[in-house]
Amino acid sequence: MKKLFTILCLVFALFLVQNDTIAQPNQSLAFRTLWNNYINPSPAWEDWEDVFKDANDRGVEVAYGRRLHKGTWLMVPAKFGTVTYPKANRNSIIGNLDLLIHNNLCSRNSIINPNVHLGMGTTWDFDLEEFDWNIPVGAGLNFRIMPNVFLNAQTQYRFSIENRPGWQHGLGLVVYFGEPDRDEDGISDKEDKCPDVPGLKALMGCPDRDGDGVADGDDKCPDIAGLANLMGCPDRDGDGVADGDDKCPDLKGPAATMGCPDRDSDGIMDSDDECPDVKGIAAMKGCPDTDGDGITDASDKCPREAGPAATMGCPDRDGDGITDKEDKCPGDKGPASTMGCPDRDSDGVADKDDACPDKRGDSAHKGCPDSDGDGIFDDTDRCPDKPGVAALRGCPEIKKEDKAKLERAIKLVQFETGKAVLLKKSYAVLDEVVSVMNTYSEYSLNIGGHTDNVGDDKMNQDLSERRAKSCYDYLVSKGISANRISSAGYGETQPVADNKTAAGREQNRRVMFELLVK
Repeated sequence: MKKLFTILCLVFALFLVQNDTIAQPNQSLAFRTLWNNYINPSPAWEDWEDVFKDANDRGVEVAYGRRLHKGTWLMVPAKFGTVTYPKANRNSIIGNLDLLIHNNLCSRNSIINPNVHLGMGTTWDFDLEEFDWNIPVGAGLNFRIMPNVFLNAQTQYRFSIENRPGWQHGLGLVVYFGEPDRDEDGISDKEDKCPDVPGLKALMGCPDRDGDGVADGDDKCPDIAGLANLMGCPDRDGDGVADGDDKCPDLKGPAATMGCPDRDSDGIMDSDDECPDVKGIAAMKGCPDTDGDGITDASDKCPREAGPAATMGCPDRDGDGITDKEDKCPGDKGPASTMGCPDRDSDGVADKDDACPDKRGDSAHKGCPDSDGDGIFDDTDRCPDKPGVAALRGCPEIKKEDKAKLERAIKLVQFETGKAVLLKKSYAVLDEVVSVMNTYSEYSLNIGGHTDNVGDDKMNQDLSERRAKSCYDYLVSKGISANRISSAGYGETQPVADNKTAAGREQNRRVMFELLVK
């Protein structure tokens, strides 16, 4: 019995120590009327009927309770009543003061709540003035009649150290008061952030299933212990990215790449980065593109100048597939054969260097052919469509009969005496000159006027000029282009015969017609 008493003392001490860790527990007061039975104190099952039948002595009880944890309470009941001892066959007045551990088997808010209790108690016999240690053990039943008021019935057997055991039966009320604690976790609702769910004081009354110090309501991983700064989720590699969000949970990496390594810090994880040691962009799979032309610097021949893929990233303003750096005509499209310059006739000679840009030729003759096959190429051939001779720059020679027409014109074109007015008989002669001009369209005509030495030199010079101009005007009136004809007067400065004779002076008064290739 002494060992049992020692154990009970230790249990009470542990509960009292625990009480210091519980903030603001609920409190209670119980009021009961008692029926005492010390006549038939045996706890044997076959004597249960006598336990209640012989409970004739009466008493009262007042008990103060303080909740230690959830449904466990520390109760301090004080009792006063009468008892009848079976051997002495006498009545006595006794008082009891106990310390009990009381455990409600259901939530205090339950309508019916069974409970049990065990503790250490004392008995003082006022008549004999004797003190006795007891071990009270009992059970009871609470019936809720109001939110904090219960009807209570209980029975208690008191083991006596001095061999005076007995029964005490009670019926009364239990009133709960103090700070409310709906979830019975030892933390008042006022301070409990989770008042409907039992929790921990360290978390202000909120539960923590995985024990990581993060309340379940704030814990994104409530069943796996984790870190407070990651809202309760684990982080195996310690990179600050929770394993659930970490695509590489065993390799350190920044949040920008979802926890995967990113050596060049360009925001693209190394496993997806084709240039993991050089900062790049996502569009280029982590490789740099300095000029932003869509071609990585490693493949870009002009990494600092934007250009198309066709020219490997180098500029090509005219879009002919030849980079501006190599294009001799960067503003005009052209083939590679002429280094990017236009070549209309596709003869390999750029138009800017081609004397015949619309006719295929060769570079040796400035891109010109020999169209008429006379051995004189079109770049120097004044008559490229008619076979001719080199002396006439590729133009055909004038026929003898046509030369004769010009010679007749020299002799037969006449004017009124001392004037620049053509005689009508000169028209037919000049019409022959028109015919020759039409036949030889590649030729030009020089008209020169001459006089004899009779008269004033100045007058002769003026007369020669006017007569040459009269022939010029006539030919133009007949449809000969003015830019094919020129006229000049030479006065008496170029005689072809002796001015001392009449025959010589007649020869010197003449108009010359000369066909030539310019």
